[in-house]
Amino acid sequence: MDIEGFVRRKIKYEDEITVQKTLASKILEYKDVDHEKAYAMAAAVIEEVKNTLKIDSYPDEFMRYLIKYPESNVSMGEIGVGSRGAGDFFVHRKIAEIVSSTQSSAFISPSAQDDGGVVKAEVGKKDVYVTTAVDGIHSRLSEYPFLGGFHVSRATLRDVCVMGADPIAMLSDLHLADDGDVGKLFDFTAGVCAVSELVDVPLVAGSTLRIGGDMVLGDRLVSAVGAVGISEYPPTARKRAEAKDVVLLTEGSGGGTISTTAIYHGMFDVVWETMDINFIKASEAIFQAGLLPEVHAMTDVTNGGLRGDAHEITKTTGLGLTFYEDKIRAMVNPKVLDMLEKLDIDPLGVSVDSLMIIAPEDVAPRVKNAISNAGVRIDEIGFVDQTGVSKLIKETGEEELKPLFREAAYTKIKKIVGDVEPDDFQSMKEKVQKAADNAIKKKDKIVETINER
Repeated sequence: MDIEGFVRRKIKYEDEITVQKTLASKILEYKDVDHEKAYAMAAAVIEEVKNTLKIDSYPDEFMRYLIKYPESNVSMGEIGVGSRGAGDFFVHRKIAEIVSSTQSSAFISPSAQDDGGVVKAEVGKKDVYVTTAVDGIHSRLSEYPFLGGFHVSRATLRDVCVMGADPIAMLSDLHLADDGDVGKLFDFTAGVCAVSELVDVPLVAGSTLRIGGDMVLGDRLVSAVGAVGISEYPPTARKRAEAKDVVLLTEGSGGGTISTTAIYHGMFDVVWETMDINFIKASEAIFQAGLLPEVHAMTDVTNGGLRGDAHEITKTTGLGLTFYEDKIRAMVNPKVLDMLEKLDIDPLGVSVDSLMIIAPEDVAPRVKNAISNAGVRIDEIGFVDQTGVSKLIKETGEEELKPLFREAAYTKIKKIVGDVEPDDFQSMKEKVQKAADNAIKKKDKIVETINER
C-alpha cells in the first residue's frame, strides 16, 4: 500500500483527523507497532504531503514547472500499459518520441521499438556494436522470487541475443517493499545467478532498495535485470526484414507469463516446462554456425505474443507477414499448449518465449539445421510479403492478425478486466500525446536553462 498516494487522494476531500485515523488503522494492519506510533507515522506522512502541496502556490513559476509533471489524466491501467496490447504499444511509442527528441546517435534507438538498443563504437580500426537491454520481473511473481529472477534474466539475455549480440554481462535492480522478508532478495538473486551460471554470463553490478522507502507498506517485490552484449556485425533488427524472407520459429515453453498462468491456476507441473535455456542455445547455434551476417532479423515472441510482435514488425518495416496457424501451434510446448487450451487462452496472444528468425529462403534451411543440431525444435511458420499487414492462414480461411487492446487474459483477474478496446481510446491517445509533447518541451526548457547558467 502506497501511504503517500493514499494521503494525497484523501486529503483533497476529507479532514486531517479522519485521514490520520484511517491511515493509522492501515499501518496497524501491516506493522507490529502500538497505536501511538501508528498515529505518529500517519501524522508525519500527512505533514510531509501538505508541505509538498505548497508548490501550487509557490511564487517562483519556473520552480513549479520543474517540480510538477505534465498530467495526462489517463491512468496506466486504463490505457493498458504493461498489458502488451494496443494501448501499451502506443505509450511506448510516445516514450520513444521523447528519447528521439534528444537527437541521440544510437545505431538502434527506442524509436525502432526493437528488443534492445544498439550503439556503434570504433575499437582500433574495427566497428563494434554494443547492445543493451533491460526487463522487469513479472508483477505476479513477487511471491516467487526465484522464478521471477530466473525468467527476467532469460528475458533480458534473449533481447540481447536477438539483436545478434553475444551477451557478456548482466546487472540487476532490486526493490522490495518495507515489510518484505529479506529472504526474497536472496531467492531472486539466486534465480538470476542460476541463469548466469547456465549460460556463463556474469552478474556484475546491481542496486538494492526499498520500494518507496517508508511510504509503501507490504512485501511487494519489483525488480529488473539488464544485459550487455557485443557483436562485430550490424544488429539483426526488425527493420532489416525483406519481402520473400522466410519466418522460422523455435519451440516456446514460456517464461514469466506461462509460470504465472500455471501457478495462479494451480497447474504447477507446467512451471517446470519453462525452466530451460533453449532460447540461448538456439541463438548460440546461429552464432557458432557463422550464420549471423546472413540472418536478416530476429525477435522473441513475448510482448503480446505473436500478435504483438507481428504488429510491431509490420509497423517498423511497412512490410507484411503471413503465418500458418497449425505451424505456430506445433511450435508451442505440448504441455503449455494443453494448459492454454484448457483455460481458453489464445496461444498467439501471450508470451511463449520462442525465437522468431527472419532469413532469406536460401539461408533458412541452414539456420534450421544448426538450431536442430543444438537440440532445439524449429520449423518454418510463414513468410514476409509486401501487403503491409499480418495475416493468419487457418483451416477456416484467412484473417488479419491484430494485437488486442491487452494481451490475452491469462489470469482470472485479467479476464475480468478484459481485453476490449475502450470506447474512449482515441480520446486517451490524444491526452497521452499531449502529455508526451509537454514532457519534451519541459526537457528542452530545462536543458536550455541549465546551459545558460
